[in-house]
Amino acid sequence: MQIRFTKMQGAGNDFVVLDETRGRLGLTPAHYRYLGNRHFGVGADQILTVRPSPAEGVDFEYVIHNADGSEVEQCGNGARCFARYVHDKGLTDKRVIRVQTLSGVIAPELHADGRVTVDMGAPQLDPVKVPFDGDGLQVQKLGSTQKWPLALDVSAQDAAVWIAPVSMGNPHAVQLVADVDAAPVEIHGPLIENHKRFPQRVNAGFMQIIGRSAVKLRVYERGAGETLACGTGACAAVVAGIGWGLLDSRVDVHTRGGLLTIEWAGGAEDRVRMTGPAEFVFEGQIDIPETL
Repeated sequence: MQIRFTKMQGAGNDFVVLDETRGRLGLTPAHYRYLGNRHFGVGADQILTVRPSPAEGVDFEYVIHNADGSEVEQCGNGARCFARYVHDKGLTDKRVIRVQTLSGVIAPELHADGRVTVDMGAPQLDPVKVPFDGDGLQVQKLGSTQKWPLALDVSAQDAAVWIAPVSMGNPHAVQLVADVDAAPVEIHGPLIENHKRFPQRVNAGFMQIIGRSAVKLRVYERGAGETLACGTGACAAVVAGIGWGLLDSRVDVHTRGGLLTIEWAGGAEDRVRMTGPAEFVFEGQIDIPETL
Protein backbone atom coordinates (compact mmCIF):
# COMPACT_ATOMS: atom_id res chain seq x y z
CA MET A 1 0.00 0.00 0.00
CA GLN A 2 1.58 3.27 -1.15
CA ILE A 3 0.94 6.40 0.91
CA ARG A 4 2.01 9.95 0.17
CA PHE A 5 3.05 11.97 3.21
CA THR A 6 4.54 15.27 4.29
CA LYS A 7 7.03 15.56 7.13
CA MET A 8 6.74 18.70 9.28
CA GLN A 9 8.03 19.94 12.62
CA GLY A 10 7.13 22.57 15.18
CA ALA A 11 9.92 23.42 17.65
CA GLY A 12 11.40 19.98 17.02
CA ASN A 13 8.14 18.10 17.67
CA ASP A 14 7.95 16.18 14.38
CA PHE A 15 4.97 14.88 12.43
CA VAL A 16 3.92 12.80 9.47
CA VAL A 17 0.97 14.60 7.84
CA LEU A 18 -1.55 12.62 5.76
CA ASP A 19 -4.22 14.04 3.43
CA GLU A 20 -7.58 12.26 3.65
CA THR A 21 -9.65 15.08 2.20
CA ARG A 22 -10.39 12.99 -0.90
CA GLY A 23 -10.94 9.67 0.85
CA ARG A 24 -9.92 7.59 3.84
CA LEU A 25 -6.71 5.59 3.70
CA GLY A 26 -8.12 2.92 6.01
CA LEU A 27 -5.11 2.83 8.33
CA THR A 28 -5.00 0.76 11.51
CA PRO A 29 -3.09 1.49 14.74
CA ALA A 30 -0.37 -0.85 13.44
CA HIS A 31 -0.02 1.29 10.31
CA TYR A 32 0.35 4.44 12.39
CA ARG A 33 3.02 2.70 14.48
CA TYR A 34 4.82 1.72 11.26
CA LEU A 35 4.76 5.30 9.94
CA GLY A 36 6.00 6.68 13.27
CA ASN A 37 8.82 4.13 13.57
CA ARG A 38 12.17 5.87 13.09
CA HIS A 39 13.90 2.70 11.85
CA PHE A 40 11.35 1.10 9.50
CA GLY A 41 8.92 3.94 8.71
CA VAL A 42 9.17 7.69 8.23
CA GLY A 43 9.65 8.52 11.90
CA ALA A 44 7.57 10.97 13.93
CA ASP A 45 6.26 11.84 17.36
CA GLN A 46 2.70 11.97 16.00
CA ILE A 47 0.84 11.26 12.77
CA LEU A 48 -1.60 14.02 11.77
CA THR A 49 -4.49 13.40 9.40
CA VAL A 50 -6.34 16.10 7.45
CA ARG A 51 -10.01 15.27 6.84
CA PRO A 52 -12.88 17.28 5.30
CA SER A 53 -15.15 19.48 7.38
CA PRO A 54 -17.43 17.35 9.57
CA ALA A 55 -19.92 20.17 10.25
CA GLU A 56 -21.02 23.62 9.17
CA GLY A 57 -18.77 26.38 10.43
CA VAL A 58 -15.72 24.12 10.59
CA ASP A 59 -13.07 24.02 7.84
CA PHE A 60 -11.36 20.68 8.53
CA GLU A 61 -11.20 17.73 10.88
CA TYR A 62 -7.83 17.11 12.55
CA VAL A 63 -7.03 13.55 13.71
CA ILE A 64 -3.95 12.80 15.83
CA HIS A 65 -2.24 9.46 16.45
CA ASN A 66 0.79 9.01 18.68
CA ALA A 67 3.79 7.00 17.56
CA ASP A 68 2.40 4.01 19.48
CA GLY A 69 -0.75 4.03 17.31
CA SER A 70 -3.10 5.44 19.94
CA GLU A 71 -5.48 8.26 19.00
CA VAL A 72 -5.27 11.35 21.21
CA GLU A 73 -7.41 14.40 21.77
CA GLN A 74 -5.07 17.29 21.06
CA CYS A 75 -1.56 18.29 19.94
CA GLY A 76 -0.65 21.97 20.00
CA ASN A 77 2.54 21.84 17.93
CA GLY A 78 0.69 19.60 15.51
CA ALA A 79 -2.15 22.12 15.23
CA ARG A 80 0.28 24.74 13.98
CA CYS A 81 1.76 22.34 11.44
CA PHE A 82 -1.76 21.30 10.40
CA ALA A 83 -2.67 24.93 9.68
CA ARG A 84 0.54 25.54 7.74
CA TYR A 85 -0.02 22.34 5.73
CA VAL A 86 -3.60 23.05 4.60
CA HIS A 87 -2.68 26.61 3.66
CA ASP A 88 0.54 25.76 1.79
CA LYS A 89 -1.15 22.87 -0.04
CA GLY A 90 -3.89 25.18 -1.30
CA LEU A 91 -6.64 23.39 0.63
CA THR A 92 -7.71 26.79 2.02
CA ASP A 93 -6.76 30.44 1.57
CA LYS A 94 -7.94 31.43 5.05
CA ARG A 95 -5.47 32.80 7.58
CA VAL A 96 -7.68 31.77 10.52
CA ILE A 97 -8.82 28.17 10.18
CA ARG A 98 -11.49 26.45 12.27
CA VAL A 99 -10.50 22.86 12.95
CA GLN A 100 -12.44 20.06 14.65
CA THR A 101 -10.41 17.90 17.03
CA LEU A 102 -11.41 15.07 19.30
CA SER A 103 -11.55 17.55 22.20
CA GLY A 104 -13.34 20.40 20.42
CA VAL A 105 -12.86 23.15 17.83
CA ILE A 106 -9.63 25.15 17.67
CA ALA A 107 -8.76 28.12 15.44
CA PRO A 108 -5.11 28.37 14.32
CA GLU A 109 -4.05 31.74 12.88
CA LEU A 110 -1.19 32.02 10.37
CA HIS A 111 1.16 35.01 10.57
CA ALA A 112 3.25 36.60 7.82
CA ASP A 113 6.50 35.66 9.60
CA GLY A 114 5.69 31.94 9.32
CA ARG A 115 4.63 31.46 12.92
CA VAL A 116 1.17 30.24 13.87
CA THR A 117 -0.99 31.18 16.87
CA VAL A 118 -3.47 28.63 18.16
CA ASP A 119 -6.41 29.37 20.44
CA MET A 120 -6.14 26.27 22.62
CA GLY A 121 -9.35 26.92 24.54
CA ALA A 122 -9.81 27.26 28.29
CA PRO A 123 -7.78 24.94 30.54
CA GLN A 124 -9.52 22.38 32.71
CA LEU A 125 -8.27 22.38 36.32
CA ASP A 126 -10.94 20.20 37.88
CA PRO A 127 -9.00 17.00 38.69
CA VAL A 128 -12.02 14.78 37.99
CA LYS A 129 -12.28 16.19 34.46
CA VAL A 130 -8.55 15.94 33.64
CA PRO A 131 -9.08 13.05 34.62
CA PHE A 132 -7.07 12.57 37.83
CA ASP A 133 -8.03 10.52 40.88
CA GLY A 134 -7.07 12.54 43.94
CA ASP A 135 -9.04 10.42 46.40
CA GLY A 136 -7.31 10.22 49.78
CA LEU A 137 -4.51 12.65 48.92
CA GLN A 138 -3.61 15.66 51.07
CA VAL A 139 -3.65 18.56 48.63
CA GLN A 140 -1.39 21.61 49.03
CA LYS A 141 -2.83 25.05 48.26
CA LEU A 142 -0.56 27.36 46.27
CA GLY A 143 -1.84 30.61 44.78
CA SER A 144 -5.22 30.11 43.16
CA THR A 145 -4.67 26.44 42.41
CA GLN A 146 -3.31 23.28 44.05
CA LYS A 147 -0.44 20.81 44.11
CA TRP A 148 -1.05 17.11 44.58
CA PRO A 149 1.40 14.50 45.88
CA LEU A 150 2.00 11.64 43.46
CA ALA A 151 3.77 8.58 44.86
CA LEU A 152 6.19 6.91 42.45
CA ASP A 153 7.72 3.47 42.86
CA VAL A 154 11.38 4.09 42.05
CA SER A 155 13.84 1.24 42.66
CA ALA A 156 11.45 -0.33 45.21
CA GLN A 157 11.41 2.91 47.21
CA ASP A 158 8.42 5.22 47.25
CA ALA A 159 9.22 8.73 46.05
CA ALA A 160 6.66 11.52 45.86
CA VAL A 161 6.51 14.40 43.42
CA TRP A 162 4.12 17.34 43.63
CA ILE A 163 2.11 17.87 40.47
CA ALA A 164 -0.66 20.05 39.08
CA PRO A 165 -3.17 18.08 37.00
CA VAL A 166 -4.22 20.19 33.99
CA SER A 167 -6.14 19.33 30.84
CA MET A 168 -5.59 21.21 27.60
CA GLY A 169 -7.92 18.81 25.82
CA ASN A 170 -5.47 16.10 26.87
CA PRO A 171 -4.19 15.34 30.39
CA HIS A 172 -0.98 16.77 31.86
CA ALA A 173 0.85 16.44 35.17
CA VAL A 174 3.08 19.48 35.71
CA GLN A 175 5.83 19.61 38.31
CA LEU A 176 8.44 22.21 39.25
CA VAL A 177 12.11 21.24 39.08
CA ALA A 178 15.22 23.18 40.07
CA ASP A 179 17.20 22.19 36.97
CA VAL A 180 15.28 20.84 33.97
CA ASP A 181 18.44 19.46 32.37
CA ALA A 182 19.16 17.34 35.44
CA ALA A 183 15.54 16.26 35.99
CA PRO A 184 14.94 12.46 35.97
CA VAL A 185 12.66 12.65 32.93
CA GLU A 186 13.61 9.22 31.58
CA ILE A 187 12.92 7.56 34.96
CA HIS A 188 9.94 9.49 36.32
CA GLY A 189 8.34 10.21 32.95
CA PRO A 190 7.02 6.69 32.22
CA LEU A 191 6.05 6.19 35.88
CA ILE A 192 3.91 9.32 35.80
CA GLU A 193 2.54 8.59 32.31
CA ASN A 194 1.20 5.21 33.42
CA HIS A 195 0.28 6.11 37.01
CA LYS A 196 -2.94 4.49 38.21
CA ARG A 197 -4.32 7.87 39.32
CA PHE A 198 -4.49 8.94 35.65
CA PRO A 199 -6.97 6.50 34.09
CA GLN A 200 -6.28 7.77 30.55
CA ARG A 201 -2.52 8.03 31.13
CA VAL A 202 -0.91 11.46 31.19
CA ASN A 203 1.78 13.73 29.73
CA ALA A 204 4.46 14.44 32.35
CA GLY A 205 5.83 18.00 32.36
CA PHE A 206 9.04 19.10 34.11
CA MET A 207 9.23 22.90 34.40
CA GLN A 208 12.07 25.12 35.58
CA ILE A 209 11.15 28.76 36.21
CA ILE A 210 13.74 31.24 34.91
CA GLY A 211 11.72 34.37 35.71
CA ARG A 212 8.13 35.54 35.74
CA SER A 213 8.01 35.58 31.94
CA ALA A 214 10.24 32.64 31.01
CA VAL A 215 10.51 28.93 31.79
CA LYS A 216 12.38 25.88 30.55
CA LEU A 217 10.33 22.75 29.91
CA ARG A 218 10.74 19.07 29.13
CA VAL A 219 7.75 16.80 28.53
CA TYR A 220 7.49 13.02 28.53
CA GLU A 221 4.51 12.54 26.25
CA ARG A 222 1.84 9.91 26.56
CA GLY A 223 2.44 7.31 23.85
CA ALA A 224 5.52 9.05 22.41
CA GLY A 225 8.16 9.36 25.15
CA GLU A 226 10.16 12.57 25.61
CA THR A 227 9.80 14.93 22.67
CA LEU A 228 11.78 18.04 21.78
CA ALA A 229 8.67 20.14 22.41
CA CYS A 230 5.03 19.68 23.42
CA GLY A 231 2.56 22.47 22.65
CA THR A 232 -0.21 21.40 25.00
CA GLY A 233 2.47 20.64 27.59
CA ALA A 234 3.77 24.20 27.31
CA CYS A 235 0.22 25.53 27.76
CA ALA A 236 -0.42 23.29 30.77
CA ALA A 237 2.88 24.25 32.40
CA VAL A 238 2.22 27.98 32.04
CA VAL A 239 -1.35 27.57 33.32
CA ALA A 240 -0.01 25.75 36.38
CA GLY A 241 2.71 28.36 36.95
CA ILE A 242 0.26 31.26 36.66
CA GLY A 243 -2.18 29.50 38.96
CA TRP A 244 0.61 29.02 41.51
CA GLY A 245 1.30 32.78 41.34
CA LEU A 246 4.79 32.28 39.91
CA LEU A 247 4.35 33.51 36.33
CA ASP A 248 2.92 36.50 34.47
CA SER A 249 0.23 36.26 31.79
CA ARG A 250 2.67 36.01 28.86
CA VAL A 251 5.48 33.46 29.10
CA ASP A 252 8.24 32.30 26.75
CA VAL A 253 8.65 28.54 27.05
CA HIS A 254 12.11 27.31 26.11
CA THR A 255 11.98 23.69 24.96
CA ARG A 256 14.83 21.60 23.62
CA GLY A 257 13.42 22.10 20.13
CA GLY A 258 12.66 25.81 20.17
CA LEU A 259 10.65 28.66 21.62
CA LEU A 260 6.90 28.75 22.25
CA THR A 261 5.03 31.77 23.61
CA ILE A 262 2.00 31.12 25.81
CA GLU A 263 -0.59 33.69 26.92
CA TRP A 264 -3.32 33.21 29.52
CA ALA A 265 -5.22 35.83 31.53
CA GLY A 266 -5.69 33.44 34.44
CA GLY A 267 -9.46 33.05 34.66
CA ALA A 268 -11.33 29.77 34.50
CA GLU A 269 -13.05 30.81 31.25
CA ASP A 270 -10.02 32.57 29.74
CA ARG A 271 -8.57 30.86 26.69
CA VAL A 272 -4.92 29.92 26.26
CA ARG A 273 -3.08 31.20 23.18
CA MET A 274 0.09 29.55 21.89
CA THR A 275 2.42 30.99 19.24
CA GLY A 276 5.32 29.16 17.64
CA PRO A 277 6.94 27.87 14.45
CA ALA A 278 5.52 25.38 11.93
CA GLU A 279 7.93 24.21 9.26
CA PHE A 280 7.96 21.90 6.24
CA VAL A 281 10.75 19.27 6.28
CA PHE A 282 10.21 17.02 3.26
CA GLU A 283 7.58 14.97 1.47
CA GLY A 284 7.55 11.61 -0.21
CA GLN A 285 5.86 8.26 -0.68
CA ILE A 286 6.18 5.13 1.40
CA ASP A 287 5.15 1.51 0.84
CA ILE A 288 3.62 0.02 3.96
CA PRO A 289 2.28 -3.53 4.32
CA GLU A 290 -1.51 -3.76 4.16
CA THR A 291 -1.45 -6.17 7.09
CA LEU A 292 0.88 -5.73 10.05
